[in-house]
Amino acid sequence: MVTRKPEDSRSIALISHGGAGKTSLNETFMFNTGSISRMGKIEDKNTVSDFDSEEQKRGISISTSLSTVPYKGKTLFVLDTPGFADFVGEQRSAMRVADGAVVLVNATAGVEVQTQAVWSFAETFETPAIFFISKLDKEHASFDGVVKDIQENLTDKAVPLFIPIGSETNFKGLVNVLTNKAYTYKGDGSKDFTEGDVPADMTDAVAMARETLVERAVEADDEMMMRYLDGEEIATEELLSVLRKAVCSRAIFPVIPGSTTANIGVMQLMDMVVDYMPSSKDILTRAALKGEELVNIPPDENAPFLGFVFKVMVDPYVGKLSFVKVFSGKLTSDQPVFNVTQGEEERIGSFRFMKGKESVEEKEIILGDIVAIPKLESTIAGDTLGTKGEVRQFRPIQFPKPVYSVAVMPKSRADEDKLGNAITKMLKEDRTLTFSKNPETNDAILSGMGDMHLDIMLSKIKERYKVDLETRTPKVPYRETIKKKASAQGKHKKQSGGRGQYGDVWFELAPLERNSGIEFIDRVVGGAVPKSYIPAAEKGLREAAVRGYLAGYPATDFSCALFDGSYHEVDSSEMAFKIAASLAFKKAFGDAMPVLIEPVMNVEVVVPEDCLGDVMGDFNSRRGRIMGIDSEGKLQIVKAQCPLSEMFRYAIILRSMTSGRGTFSMEFSHYEEVPGDIAKKVIEAAAKDKEEETE
Repeated sequence: MVTRKPEDSRSIALISHGGAGKTSLNETFMFNTGSISRMGKIEDKNTVSDFDSEEQKRGISISTSLSTVPYKGKTLFVLDTPGFADFVGEQRSAMRVADGAVVLVNATAGVEVQTQAVWSFAETFETPAIFFISKLDKEHASFDGVVKDIQENLTDKAVPLFIPIGSETNFKGLVNVLTNKAYTYKGDGSKDFTEGDVPADMTDAVAMARETLVERAVEADDEMMMRYLDGEEIATEELLSVLRKAVCSRAIFPVIPGSTTANIGVMQLMDMVVDYMPSSKDILTRAALKGEELVNIPPDENAPFLGFVFKVMVDPYVGKLSFVKVFSGKLTSDQPVFNVTQGEEERIGSFRFMKGKESVEEKEIILGDIVAIPKLESTIAGDTLGTKGEVRQFRPIQFPKPVYSVAVMPKSRADEDKLGNAITKMLKEDRTLTFSKNPETNDAILSGMGDMHLDIMLSKIKERYKVDLETRTPKVPYRETIKKKASAQGKHKKQSGGRGQYGDVWFELAPLERNSGIEFIDRVVGGAVPKSYIPAAEKGLREAAVRGYLAGYPATDFSCALFDGSYHEVDSSEMAFKIAASLAFKKAFGDAMPVLIEPVMNVEVVVPEDCLGDVMGDFNSRRGRIMGIDSEGKLQIVKAQCPLSEMFRYAIILRSMTSGRGTFSMEFSHYEEVPGDIAKKVIEAAAKDKEEETE
């Protein structure tokens, strides 16, 4: 390691919409510092950060990778995050530990939907940021247009510190508007540049940009602002000093143009990270919980060790790796570590400073370090690590809820035996993945952030754990209920020599409000049904209700009053009354106008304005109801309610409808009646399935 001082570390997350160039930027960082001898390319499957077989196969980043990069006596911990909405959990967890961010915005596309999403993380975590306008050497690239786009849709505090020399294929360098220095590149991918004077035709543009920057920078220092307002010329050295203060306090988000593939502007960006991004010592405090009490953790290298696990990865050779950011103190590898969240002590073999999948071992970690620790068995993302006796813990990461689900079925008995172990390990590695057994449909449901996410997870399960799974659309957990009152008798009488069976009950069913469940009422008078048999009657009712009446779905939201019946002193039994109750339920339910009800979801869709009409029309075709529309910059937020049966493939449809620019989330709202024509099809399908099962 080049440096072991907390003030000399910089942790930055590279965040953007997919395809803006984060992985290429990370590659250029490493090339410019001599960490690698030549830059890899995504299409050649040889970049440092996209080392996973699934990433190389698909040509996209699917998980956050960590690169430890030495530069000018500092250590840069660079977190290269995925850009697609399916992997938003990886973006959020990286932003949780980064002290700064570089937000890449494609110069040809401007602010895209996922740019807005990742920027919201920077706002949530109050992260200082630099905007890097990438791909400025491409056709239709517009630096001024993208800066305006950022200011209108993300933040008006975005101010250019550098402006480009040339544009599109003529883009060859950039000018620092504060120092009036021009940097001209060859454009051949080398890091070499020539420093010189501002081109004559750019003098006015640089002067205007400088004035705007200075006006915003002096706002971070009251005394300097007064001097500036009094007309005093502020020295460049003073402005450079106050600029760091302004960036760290998020009063300014400096903007720089560049190209990662041509390696133009990247050296200046790296200098900005070193000069203006905060170290861990510059972060005043981090909040933690001590029981129910909220406490602050100061960035003190001499305080007790506290670290936060933000990511877990399974390496095929090393095994499980837990990625940890040190927020307080230091730790050596001969010390045990205590998982405060899980309440378990674990042994440490080494700390690994990562460079993609490669690593360098160290025996000590200090404040500001981001490292991987092998083989922490009980640890998952969101856990707090400390030393024995520690009770303070950081809040867990708030991962988004899954929006896309499939039912999974093992192809063989061997696959079924190995499935539990594989799923358990995958859930520890990916906290946006969930697995559950639906008791109403008996489906094993794997849920994630989209079809691409689940496709990749299924591929990993097959490749890594040798478990082959088939998938299908999950069954809808329909339910059945009634719309009016009805009464019926259920009588079970059987005589076959010796002791017989006799049970007799009268039920009155009545509808209840949604989510009321089943209410059983004992209205028997005069001992028509002995007290000892009433629990059996209730049990028979509830067991019959699970199997339903119309299509085998659970019956719910009704009351059942047991109001009469009869018994036999010798032949009556609990079993007889259970059977009688089942018969009474079926008769009464059938006479009480039974209907199917279906789960309805609250859905929130975020789309560009030009897609709004398509999204609204699509909801109408899905039996959805638009509940409201809000605006956020160029984005429209559609709030709707829609039946779950219409939403299983919505993640795919929305991506197609918006060219990948739309995102959505949903959660259960309520149950409501299924329209008659659709209910008829559901009932017929259930009857057909039952026939096939009995054949």
